[in-house]
Order: sequence, then C-alpha cells, then structure tokens
Amino acid sequence: MLIKDKNKRFKRLRELRKTPGKRYKRFREWQKEPHHVKPMSPEEHVCPTCNKRYVGNYCPRCGQSSMIGRYSFKNAFLLFIDVWGLGNRGMFRTIRDFFLRPGYMIGDYLRGMQMAYFPPFKMLFLICALGLLVDTGMNIKGINRFELYMQQEKESSEKRQASAQTDNSLTVTGKEASVIASKTIYDIENKAGENNQLAVLIALLLFSGPFYLLFRHCPAIPDLRFSECFVAMVYIVNMVLICTIIPSFFCFSFKAEARFDMVAALLAIIPIKQLSGYSYVGTVWRMIVALIPFGLIAFFLYFSVAMFVFISAHPELLK
Repeated sequence: MLIKDKNKRFKRLRELRKTPGKRYKRFREWQKEPHHVKPMSPEEHVCPTCNKRYVGNYCPRCGQSSMIGRYSFKNAFLLFIDVWGLGNRGMFRTIRDFFLRPGYMIGDYLRGMQMAYFPPFKMLFLICALGLLVDTGMNIKGINRFELYMQQEKESSEKRQASAQTDNSLTVTGKEASVIASKTIYDIENKAGENNQLAVLIALLLFSGPFYLLFRHCPAIPDLRFSECFVAMVYIVNMVLICTIIPSFFCFSFKAEARFDMVAALLAIIPIKQLSGYSYVGTVWRMIVALIPFGLIAFFLYFSVAMFVFISAHPELLK
C-alpha cells in the first residue's frame, strides 16, 4: 500500500510538472491561430429598409444590420459604440492581441483579415488624442502634465542660458550662440508636443524605409511590400503608445516615465519577431542596422528644423 501511494504521488508530481509546459504549448498554438469568425445564424430576417429576406447579420442589398429594429437604449448604445469600431469588439480584440499575439495579429491583418481588427491609422489618431487628454488633465491627479513638463523644460532652458551668460570661458559670440541654441531646442520641443500626431507619422515614414530594406524578404512574408511594412509599423507604434499612456495616467515622475517609455519601445522587438519569422537575434541586429540611417536622417531633419526656427526668430541675419 505504501509503495502504491508513493507511485501515485510521483505520478501527480510528474503531471503537475508537465502542466505548465502543456499550457504554454497550447498558448503558443493559440497565438499562431488566426481569428475565427462565428458561423452565421440560420435565422431568417426581413430588412426593414428594403424588405429583403436574408440569412446572416447584414442585409446583402443595403447593408443594414439585422440587430436594428425598434429603438431601445440597448440599440442606441450599440450604434454609438459601433461608430468607434467597438460594436463588433474590434477595438477590444485588437488591444487584447497587442499584448498576447501582436506580430501574428498584424500578419493576419496584412493577409486580409481586416474586419476583425481596428483600423491602424484610425487607432493611431484615437490613441494620440487619448494621450493628449491624459497629459492635459484626464489622469488620477487631474493635472496638466504637458504644461508642467514644458514649464520644467523652460526653467532648465533659462538655467542653461544664465549659465552660458556667466561662463567666462566663452566668448561673446559663444554666449549668444549658446543662448540661441537653448531657445531653439525649447521651441522645437514645444512644437513637437503640440503636433505629436504629425511627429509620429514623420518618424514612422523615416524608419519604415530602412526597416523595409532589411525585412522585405523575411521568412513569414517573403514578398513583403512597403505599404504593408508601413501599416505594420503603425500597428506596432499603436502598441507602444498604449503602453506609454499608463505612466502618464498614473502620474509617474518624468524620469520614471522616460524609463518606462524606453522599456515600452523595446517591446517592439516581440511583434517584429513574430511578424517576420526571424529569431530574436536576427530581429535585433536588423533593427539596430535600420536605426543607424534612421538616426542620421532624423538628426539631419532636426538640424534643418532648428535652422529654420533660428532664422525665423532672427530674420535680420539674412539681410
């Protein structure tokens, strides 16, 4: 009896050890499975608009939903959230897959499964708008974090200008150049914060070029197009932006938020790896190589904008 009891215990221990591995295996299989649409109901409907008899969720003649009937609070609410893509749970499904199977979800979207997920560009503008609302007061403390950040930047800029004025090692020309550079940097950061959607799109366009050259023959999508690459990058940026809203909403310190944002940016490796089919090593070195021309182009663009702001502030220099 004792031997049998010991054998039963050992079997239970072996089963418990195997359980996490089995669960992870099932999770990996679920990750790679595309979204399955529920089968249509066999119930027949009559469209109130065109009197067409049909089977399914939408009228094949005019496109009206079968859920629309006499108005109720439920119908009105469903119509309201459908405007934002939530009526078919597209937004919720997209956010869920961002955290559980981001790269595979993007691959499904690029292969044509577009009705199952929220549109990437619409989602980008909604997330940017939500981020702006959070930064301007819709957070747990109800403070305008954007004005607070710009105030801190203004104070640090004024300190750098005062330090340059009292620095005896600099010439008069050097002091003026240092003051102008501090003002120019502050003005550029202020404009970028006011036009964050445009700044994000420009950064996406700049990075998509070198990224496409290095990933266009990836194992998962050997014939990847530039347009598909750009859409994939928009989705990945959406995922990162959702993560960056979290510290803003909970009012982290700006230093802690910067560290959190850096970690969120590193998370982009996961969807790129899943989408491309490369190993983590292959994904990381390709991203690093793509960042080199992106950094050079971004520096040149930043320098050009700085020169434009500088000349706009001092038009007398052109005379």
